[in-house]
Amino acid sequence: MTRNAIIFHGTGGDPQNCWYPWLGARLEARGYAVEIPHYPGLNHEPIDTFLPAVLANHAFDEGTALVGHSGGAALLLAILEHIDARVSQAILVAGYATRPNTAEEPVLQDVYDWEKIKAHVRELYFINSVHDPYGCDAAQGRSMFERLGGTQIVRNEGHFGDIDDPYPSFELVDRLLD
Repeated sequence: MTRNAIIFHGTGGDPQNCWYPWLGARLEARGYAVEIPHYPGLNHEPIDTFLPAVLANHAFDEGTALVGHSGGAALLLAILEHIDARVSQAILVAGYATRPNTAEEPVLQDVYDWEKIKAHVRELYFINSVHDPYGCDAAQGRSMFERLGGTQIVRNEGHFGDIDDPYPSFELVDRLLD
């Protein structure tokens, strides 16, 4: 089976931000086909119009591992609900399922079918910080964990990468991927 990984950046991010290229290179060295797409409309365009393009641009199957950071992690919830396959893993870094602060969050759906999301992923991980400057904190991770199961990992490392926090590598995520 071909292993592939898709790494989704966060709001306002791009494929060269923080740990994304580092993780991509690590996975490629282990035989993964890696995609780190650039979606400038992420969390700017409403999810109901944004998601179809994302789904059309990628293939999802049992060999797929999904990694999303911040808004990209929120996007993973919609992807997992709407795909017609079961992926091997999904890792939501600084993820959230409800508005984490006062900013608009067009990446979020009004409601989620949690059972469909669970059915479309074999292993699910939530990595959040005790304190996150954007509110994508351990409480957000706990809320998703309580609905979906999986594994919740809580650190005290902020947002795990941002414009002022380059976070060039992320060993934990690398170790979690098969």
